[in-house]
Amino acid sequence: MTGALQSCNKTLLLLQICLKRSLLENVTYFVYAHFLGIHSFAFYRKSEFLNGFLMNGKVYLVGAGPGDPDLLTVKALRVIGSAQAVVYDRLVSDDILALIPHGCPRFFAGKSCKQKAMTQDEINALLVSLAQSGKDVVRLKGGDPFLFGRGGEEALKLAHAGIEFEIVPGITSAQGCGAYAGIPLTHRGLATGVRFLTGHRMAEEDALKLNWQSLADPETTLVVYMGLVNLEMIAQKLMEHGMPADLPAAAIQQGTTQKQNVLLTTLNKIAALAVEHKLEAPTLIVIGKVAALHEELQWFSDNKIVAESRYFSKNQ
Repeated sequence: MTGALQSCNKTLLLLQICLKRSLLENVTYFVYAHFLGIHSFAFYRKSEFLNGFLMNGKVYLVGAGPGDPDLLTVKALRVIGSAQAVVYDRLVSDDILALIPHGCPRFFAGKSCKQKAMTQDEINALLVSLAQSGKDVVRLKGGDPFLFGRGGEEALKLAHAGIEFEIVPGITSAQGCGAYAGIPLTHRGLATGVRFLTGHRMAEEDALKLNWQSLADPETTLVVYMGLVNLEMIAQKLMEHGMPADLPAAAIQQGTTQKQNVLLTTLNKIAALAVEHKLEAPTLIVIGKVAALHEELQWFSDNKIVAESRYFSKNQ
């Protein structure tokens, strides 16, 4: 009786597989099944050749770092090099995309505050679909997938769908851009802590829902992601809640890349100067006393690595 049930279970599983596959895939599958014998099911279920027929692929949520390909982690490089499909964001640099194996399918899932190649639901569905087809998928994101990268939402979707996944952390935009601009996010005597916040609001919201009173601490460095569009409002709210108007503030455009630009000024002037100098995304905003250290620690442009670097004095 037990043997009959096991045979029935195997038959049902084979039928389930067939319903998901094309005619050619089914013919290939059953040729190998016949060759190995139905009693070798446990063996050919694990067969590398038939892995794509029987098993889901794995999804790697990979942080590509802030832009400079030399900041890519060793693990990220290895995972990208073995990818069978890549879903990538707008902020992943061309130099990093060049590391994707030739012939590997690529899917652009870039988003900005004005337009989206895919909605988040569509991205989630694509990751699940690719993995269910048996492919090992690299979901490539700028910075780190778990810091304003919506990596948590995608990981939850994969978990609920029963898809195996792995998180590959990346150097965050705050870390990379701060370092390349010569701005330490914490510094003894200047900043006892650092806070990361989003400057982007949902389309249906009229204002950023932030605790401005708690943020207006001159002893804490504020790093604002996606804050360029709402920079004037952010600066005004901080000053209304007690942040000094002359507190140093910096805008780092395309940080760590050959087009890095750093604007150093004060909180009350940063929004107007960002418009005057036509800064565009991606731009990271750093507010706090540590921003002033850029004048002494700007190693990146001093070494002539960035030919297009510009420095705007806070006296402008």
